[in-house]
Amino acid sequence: MRMRNFLVAVLGVVATVGMAGRPAMAQQVLTCSSDNGKRNYCPADTRGGVTMVRQRSDARCQQGYSWGYDGRGIWVDRGCRADFSTNTYRPGGPGYGPGGPGAGVITCSSDDGGRKYCPANTRGGVSMVRQRSDARCQQGYSWGYDQRGIWVDRGCRADFSVNTGNRPGGPGYGSGGQTITCSSDSGKRNYCPADMRRGVQLVKQRSDARCTQGYSWGYDQRGIWVDRGCRADFVVR
Repeated sequence: MRMRNFLVAVLGVVATVGMAGRPAMAQQVLTCSSDNGKRNYCPADTRGGVTMVRQRSDARCQQGYSWGYDGRGIWVDRGCRADFSTNTYRPGGPGYGPGGPGAGVITCSSDDGGRKYCPANTRGGVSMVRQRSDARCQQGYSWGYDQRGIWVDRGCRADFSVNTGNRPGGPGYGSGGQTITCSSDSGKRNYCPADMRRGVQLVKQRSDARCTQGYSWGYDQRGIWVDRGCRADFVVR
């Protein structure tokens, strides 16, 4: 009887250690701040991608300009302070290490100032991880993606993370993604109801007014919100 209890205890420890060694599977929300106006890193597992969910500073938080992420974690700069959600990481999925089909980091350049396409499997979504040009890289304005691949324009040059696009029910243009057009036609904040549990991505700006996450669009439990004249198409993951 004692031997049986001993074996049960050992197996329990082995199971616990095995689970602890697996990559994190749950989403995590953390606040990262550039309180001194300079670049600050917040350690995080960014292999599954990162999404800004709420801007807390008066200073603009714009991906590639005042926030981004890489293998070290999430970085903020120029006074940006915001809440960020780290997406679920799956072995063989998107990230900076070896990935499955459709995963990886691609550099795309509008060196001549015109629109250029970089072929990629965009069914799982795309995130900009590093701006390399002096020209502004803003989703919906100077970069975006569609079925043809990633496009850049107006001198934007940047690194983009291509998420896994072959998992059933995943985000994008396949059966798992829902596209919603949300408009701030009055110049004021407007909500478009949607299921926000898996995140949102802007895929096409339709207004002349700038659509920048945290400034003129974002999302929370109520749905997608747009403001300041922004009108765009969004993919709900």
